Amino acid sequence: MSSRPGPTVAVIGAGISGLTSTKMLGDYGIAHTTFEVSDRVGGNWAFRNPNNMSSAYRSLHIDTSKHQLSFRDFPMPEDYPDFPHHTQIKDYLDSYADAFGLRERIEFSNGVERAERRPDGGWDIHDQAGTTRRFDLLVVGNGHHWDPRYPDFPGEFSGEVIHSHYYVDPREPLDLHGKRILVVGLGNSAADIVVELSSKAYENEVVLSTRSGAWIVPKYFAGTPADKYYKTTPYLPLSWQRKFVQVMQPLTAGRPEDYGLPTPNHKFFEAHPTQSVELPLRLGSGDVTAKGDITRLDGSRVHFVDGTSAEFDVIIYATGYNITFPFFDPAFLSAPDNRIRLYKRMFKPGLDDLVFVGFAQSTPTLFPFVEAQSRLVAAYAAGLYRLPGVEEMERVIEADEQLYIGHMHDSARHTQQVDFFRYEHQLRTQELPEGRRRAATLGPAFA
Repeated sequence: MSSRPGPTVAVIGAGISGLTSTKMLGDYGIAHTTFEVSDRVGGNWAFRNPNNMSSAYRSLHIDTSKHQLSFRDFPMPEDYPDFPHHTQIKDYLDSYADAFGLRERIEFSNGVERAERRPDGGWDIHDQAGTTRRFDLLVVGNGHHWDPRYPDFPGEFSGEVIHSHYYVDPREPLDLHGKRILVVGLGNSAADIVVELSSKAYENEVVLSTRSGAWIVPKYFAGTPADKYYKTTPYLPLSWQRKFVQVMQPLTAGRPEDYGLPTPNHKFFEAHPTQSVELPLRLGSGDVTAKGDITRLDGSRVHFVDGTSAEFDVIIYATGYNITFPFFDPAFLSAPDNRIRLYKRMFKPGLDDLVFVGFAQSTPTLFPFVEAQSRLVAAYAAGLYRLPGVEEMERVIEADEQLYIGHMHDSARHTQQVDFFRYEHQLRTQELPEGRRRAATLGPAFA
C-alpha cells in the first residue's frame, strides 16, 4: 500500500485499540509501525498471553452481547453465540487482523521500552530490540486492564492472596478445592469467579465482600440479550434517560438486597453495573455469603464493617486495575488514581503529537468505541482533522467530565466512564466536521 505524505506514526500495542488504529491508519495510507511486546494480537483477549498482560480466565465469556460488540466494519460471525467465549473473541480479532493485512505492519515481540518526546516535537521510540527510531506522532493503545490494583486494608493476612488478574481456574494458580475463600470486589470478574468457585463440586466456602455494593443486571430480558434494548439517544438529556432506567431497574432485576447483597451506596448507573445471571441464584441458594467492606486483617481472620469476622484460607482481590504507562517517565506523564484529563478521551492539551486510544470505560462496550477513536486518529494524521486550541480543549474536558462522570460514584473505577452512543454521535456529527473545517482553515497539524 502506498503512503500519502504525512507524519510517521508509532502505535503501541496490538490489542483492540492498536489493531483498530493500525487498520484505520492503513486505510488512510499513513506510514506507521505498530509495536507489540507479545508474539500475537489480541492483548487482553489472548488467553495465556506470554506478555502476562491478559486478565482472561479459562471460563470467561464476554459480558456484552455480540450484537453490541462487533466492529462496525467487521461484524462478528452469525454463528457465534450471544455471549462468546474468550477463545471466540480471540479468533474474531485474529480474523480481523488477517482480513485487513494487519500482521505485516506489526513488529511482534518488540515492545516499546521508552518513549521520549523531542524538544522540537515528535518522538524517539526505544524498542526492545535495542533500536531507536523517530516518529512524528505517537498513538498509545497499551490498555488499562493489566496492572492489578490492590486495596490497602489495616493489618496482615497470613493466608494466600492473589489478584483476579492471575486467576485461571480452580486449579491454577492455586488449588481452590475445600477452601475458605474471600473474594473482594463486585465487578463482572468478581461475580464470575464467585459463581465458579461456589459450585458445590469444589466444596469451598465462599464469601463476597463489597465496599460500595453494586446493581446486578441480567444478561437476558424477555429471552433476548438485555443489552439489545440499551441505546441512549443524543436528543434527550442523559440525566432524563438515566432516571427512567433507575425506575425500571428494580422492576426488571430486583434490588441487590433482595438476594442478600448489601444495599448499594449509589443509584443505578451512578456506578458501573455488574452483569450476571448466576450470582443472584448462588446468593439465593446459600452457596455464597455476602459481606460489606473489610475493616482489618488479622492473620487468617478478616473483620468486616458489620462487626462480624471469619477465618479464610485465600483472598482473591477483584479490585480493578491501574492506568499505567511504563514507557513514559512518570514526571512527564502519568495517571495518579487513574485520573488523566484527555480531550475526547484521546488528546492531552498541549501535546498535539500524542494520542490515546481505548482509555475509557465505555458503556455498553469498548470495541466500537475504539473503532470510532481510531477513525479520528487516522483523519488527524491525514490532515483531515485538526484540534481546537488548548483553552477550548480544557473547556470541553470539563463539560464532558460533568456529562459522563459528574453523577458517578467517586472512585478510581469511574474516572473514565463514557456513554458510547452519545460519544460516537458527537464525534461523527460534530467533532470530525468541525475538525475538518479547522484543518481547511489552518492547514494540517503535520506538514
